Amino acid sequence: MSKIQRALVSVSKKDGLLDFAKGLSGMGVEILSTGGTAKLLKDNGIPVIQVSNYTGFPEIMDGRVKTLHPLIHGGLLGKRDNEKHVEEMKKHGIKPIDMVVVNLYPFEETISKDGVALDEAIENIDIGGPSMLRSSAKNFQDVAVVVDSDDYEDILAEMEENDGAISYDTKMKLSVKAFKHTARYDSLISKYLESKVEGEGFPSILNLQFEKITDLRYGENPHQKAAFYENIGINKGTLSKAKQLHGKELSYNNILDLNAALELVKEFDETAAAIIKHTNPCGVATGNNLAEAYRKARETDPLSAFGGIIGLNRDVDEETAKEIASTFIEAVIATDYDDSALAILKEKKNIRLLKLPNFKKKAEKEYDLRSVGGGLLLQDKDSVTLNEDNLKAVTNRQPTEKEWSAMRFAWKVAKHVKSNTIIYATENETVGIGAGQMSRVDSSKLAAMKANKPIQGTAMASDAFFPFRDSVDEAAKVGVTAIIQPGGSVKDEEVIAAANEHNIAMVFTGIRHFRH
Repeated sequence: MSKIQRALVSVSKKDGLLDFAKGLSGMGVEILSTGGTAKLLKDNGIPVIQVSNYTGFPEIMDGRVKTLHPLIHGGLLGKRDNEKHVEEMKKHGIKPIDMVVVNLYPFEETISKDGVALDEAIENIDIGGPSMLRSSAKNFQDVAVVVDSDDYEDILAEMEENDGAISYDTKMKLSVKAFKHTARYDSLISKYLESKVEGEGFPSILNLQFEKITDLRYGENPHQKAAFYENIGINKGTLSKAKQLHGKELSYNNILDLNAALELVKEFDETAAAIIKHTNPCGVATGNNLAEAYRKARETDPLSAFGGIIGLNRDVDEETAKEIASTFIEAVIATDYDDSALAILKEKKNIRLLKLPNFKKKAEKEYDLRSVGGGLLLQDKDSVTLNEDNLKAVTNRQPTEKEWSAMRFAWKVAKHVKSNTIIYATENETVGIGAGQMSRVDSSKLAAMKANKPIQGTAMASDAFFPFRDSVDEAAKVGVTAIIQPGGSVKDEEVIAAANEHNIAMVFTGIRHFRH
């Protein structure tokens, strides 16, 4: 191992830097630096050489060009065990640089600001920083590249133990971290600029960057390993930004169900509650207050609600907390919790409590991803809502106002249930949910079988068209008075005729909500 004799330090985020630089200087390391970093070190009594003085070439073009110089990159890329490299370095007066401490211009923070201009974003694209990181990381045998302030303390400790040197293994790990750092940075830039190009469509090469949030206990089953990752740059109002306040660590299945609960209650402006089991809702309701909404959601299917996951689009109050605590629940996600509500729920040792204060109803541009053998399926997120202008009543009898309200409610729920989907609902609560059956008529029968309240007078929602009239006949048997469905079947005339026979009002939406 060779000693670190010369380090180039130029950072945007300066947390922990002074202590680290003092430690390097105390071990005799010569420090090169630029701009604000050099000023900070100098102002705090740490010896520093300006890069412009070192290269003999000034910073130009408002700082766009300052470290792109052979004395810098030759000092980083020259291999110390290569005689030709060593001779060329001597010939051109290039001194070795043994350490680079760099983190990059705050591009991510810049584009996260509301109303940021394209010009401002462009000026926060770092060029010299990534170039130095890549040069150093490529030549990691000879250069230690440091991008993370969390590593400062360990690096100083290792140098103190090894007379100013850093091991090969440590430098290789730091190299990997540097390449990950630049890959993440480039991905943010390409994603941002791609969003500014109209008509881009799906990219020919899909470049996705996800950052690990946490390892999970296991996957869907105990024999499967799993981890939770966050999509870099797309996170406002999403589950990845939720904060866990209490309970056991989340499992893979918990996260899937929590996401389903969150996305469903986002559909409602009204106070809403959803109870999820195996990614399907077993009860959804709105109410004058949260406790009322939750009670009605639970009453849809109390048996299935046991051990469920709850989504709430309001802060949890004491009354709602008491209702939740009255039965076994795996997890809750809400905008927040009153102190009294939190105290009640924390009496349940294992219940997982998550809060996400800023539900973002309309998500940023986001894709749905699904892995298949050897590849990936990609689609736009299903963010379509009912277009009132496209709704078409197709039966002899027009829906009443109450039926319109019930159909709109049922349609919002149907969007979040596995196909084939049938929902029976009033204007503010689900009554029966038929999910994931291989035939639509079976979903109709299942929804009726699961109903815990009378179906008479409810509306039916179907996520896709009826291939035959049999589902309409089943709906009539249990007292449904209105049906909302996409339409578009070759049997539409037969289906409409069945609705007319039963005096059921029927509405076509023109869109479907398959959920596989």
